[in-house]
Amino acid sequence: MPSHPALPRANRRAIVASTIGNAFEWYDFIVFGFLSVVIARQFFPSSDPTVSMLLTTATFGSAFLMRPIGGILLGIYADRAGRKAALSLVILLMTLSSAMMAFTPGYATIGIAAPIIVVLARLLQGLSAGGEFGSATAMLIEYAPPHRRGFYGSWQNFGQFVAAVTAALMGALVTRGLNADALDAWGWRIPFLFGLLIGPVGFYIRTRLHEPPAYEESADARSAYAAPPQASSTLARVWREHQAALWIAFGLVVASSVAQYVLNVYLPVYSVRQLGLPVSAPFTVLVATGTLRMILTPLFGLLSDRIGRKPVMGTSMALYVLTIYPLFVWLVAGPSLSRLLGVELVFAVLMAAALGPASTALAELFPAPVRATGLSISYNVATTLFGGFSPFLVTWLIAVTGNKMMPAYFVTAAMIVGLVALWPMPDRVRRTAHARLEARDGALGR
Repeated sequence: MPSHPALPRANRRAIVASTIGNAFEWYDFIVFGFLSVVIARQFFPSSDPTVSMLLTTATFGSAFLMRPIGGILLGIYADRAGRKAALSLVILLMTLSSAMMAFTPGYATIGIAAPIIVVLARLLQGLSAGGEFGSATAMLIEYAPPHRRGFYGSWQNFGQFVAAVTAALMGALVTRGLNADALDAWGWRIPFLFGLLIGPVGFYIRTRLHEPPAYEESADARSAYAAPPQASSTLARVWREHQAALWIAFGLVVASSVAQYVLNVYLPVYSVRQLGLPVSAPFTVLVATGTLRMILTPLFGLLSDRIGRKPVMGTSMALYVLTIYPLFVWLVAGPSLSRLLGVELVFAVLMAAALGPASTALAELFPAPVRATGLSISYNVATTLFGGFSPFLVTWLIAVTGNKMMPAYFVTAAMIVGLVALWPMPDRVRRTAHARLEARDGALGR
């Protein structure tokens, strides 16, 4: 059996390594979404602001075209070569794509080459992000004690909320601290340059990781070192043996990704363009609500270790369905910073409840030898189809219909899909607790 450092220290390092990479990934995505109005003017100028905005949101979504490819390639790589190798490669690719975004001159300087480079940067970012979730989640779950898997897995989404708060702070800094000319000329690059600082730190931490014992002790993993299977055989095995798990994971990710991209990433654009609020207003809201999600997400992960993943996630999604429409009606009827904050605080609690146990619930659907592959495929396909293009679709739907309630309809539909997927999902926590009770009763002769 391979030697390992003291387990608590290894666990802490695994949590930090997984969280920092996930935060870097989401920071880049969220910053691009927050600054899409400025980026549209810099790289996609048009006499029609709606056309310019549609081109920018489509570019944002283009990164998701590469995520299933990255998920397949890097997920298989993580199951073969190890979580450490995959996570180190992922953060290098993320750093390169962020550098391309930060240093590319605008359309006025280099013409058509500018939007082409930006699209290439987003495609590379999507490729790297495709391998992040599956590899990092597998690492966390495989280091976790059996009774703390929900808590450990919650740090995956904790990293997303760290990214949201950091991105919101940077957005508030540049929109409030700079005038419009300075923001357009160079100020929008500051958040991307700041993000580049994370890359070297994350790479250093990840290269010092040890593989999780659960991965190294797997017979399939050991055989992978000696005689790696073909990628096609790995995919065939996942589809043949875990098809139901793939569909369940797909539906759950549809719900969570649509909620995040519509209610977080698209929020600044919606608040400014549809509700007429100041550019700086949504960033104030996102700092407050993101901080609340950061605090609550690990707590809901712990709660899922006690009562099960399904009760926590199901309650959250049901409350989304019941509350999102009336809250949006209230917001649209009288747009203001205070109303926007109130609505987003409600969504912050529900999102933390839904996502706290989510990574663990998805990981528990797949065994260790194909966990990264199964997670990467289901997560990235769902995020590509229903997450990344959500801002584009909502923008288009509002433009076509003139109905400002489209975000509420879109998220409601996604939550119904999530509830349908959650219904057949096995809940390992409740099953294990039931088995322990049966064993105790048997020992007592009941």
